[in-house]
Amino acid sequence: MGTEKRGERQPTINDVARVAGVSKKTVSRVINRSPLLKDDTRSKVEQVIADLGYVPNPQARALALRRNFLLGLLHDNPNAQTVLNFQEGVLDAIRDTNFALVVRPVNRHSPDMLDDIRDFLEKQRLYGVFILPPISENEELAALCRELDCAYVRMGSTQLDSPQYLVESNDREIVASAIDHLVEMGHRRIGLIEGPEGFRSAYERREGFLDGIRRHGLEYRAQWHAPGQYTFDSGIDAADRILGEADRPTAIFVSNDEMAAAAMHVARGKGLLVPEDLSIIGFDDSPIASHIWPPLTTVRWPIREMASVAAHKLIDSVDADKLPSRLPSTLIRRSSVAPPRMK
Repeated sequence: MGTEKRGERQPTINDVARVAGVSKKTVSRVINRSPLLKDDTRSKVEQVIADLGYVPNPQARALALRRNFLLGLLHDNPNAQTVLNFQEGVLDAIRDTNFALVVRPVNRHSPDMLDDIRDFLEKQRLYGVFILPPISENEELAALCRELDCAYVRMGSTQLDSPQYLVESNDREIVASAIDHLVEMGHRRIGLIEGPEGFRSAYERREGFLDGIRRHGLEYRAQWHAPGQYTFDSGIDAADRILGEADRPTAIFVSNDEMAAAAMHVARGKGLLVPEDLSIIGFDDSPIASHIWPPLTTVRWPIREMASVAAHKLIDSVDADKLPSRLPSTLIRRSSVAPPRMK
């Protein structure tokens, strides 16, 4: 393939499309690193871009779109690791593109939250925005994005929107599978430390727990059930309440790893061995899960991969409906689960 002759005029995206024999949309997908392209097409277009010396002009594109090449992340989440993992997933997707990420914490309890977000979106002229739980469950916020013509993707534990505006996980089903694992190991007395009220993830994980014990005909006991806030301190309080019972469970499902680590701490303080006296399963597969002893059996929530898919839904919006809207979680079996000593 020869080098295109050109004078002072800089090559355009139309030139690249013409020489490569593809559409402008395909060239745009290559520039934005869309995962939907075949490798040979990507290689051919990249070679033409190199031969022509084409350099995308983000300023001109932003002016034409009346948008900056900024992706926003809106969140009010108590788990810093979740937010960090999500950021890493977005950065995986936008590396070597013109896009940048802006992170905006908000207060979901503030009566001014929607006004503050409106001001932020209008001033920043974002290309698109990611919305993390629990504010992703706010229908007024989604309506605000539509009103301002700001592309958005909502992250959730269940179906919150149409597939092009959503990336979800299968929390309810995978937690029920975690209960299956405990039952297979011989447990019949299973407790629950759940997440905070108002979080759809907490609701879905609680329902998964209940689905699991019902299908095995197990008894639900309110004294083996305690609320948490997805924080270590709340896990301490919840585990202390459950393990303070004389008639305690032999296993606990905990709705995130940070609270699960707290439950291990409380168990040791009460002279209980994990997993011999108490089996524990967490949720997230955060770094703490493999760093504590014994290593924690947990559900791997694919938040980084979910973030990467969400980013491609924004920057490849014409193909958003072709990208997956659900990424399944998986149970990671480690050493914190064993058959019970007491039946």
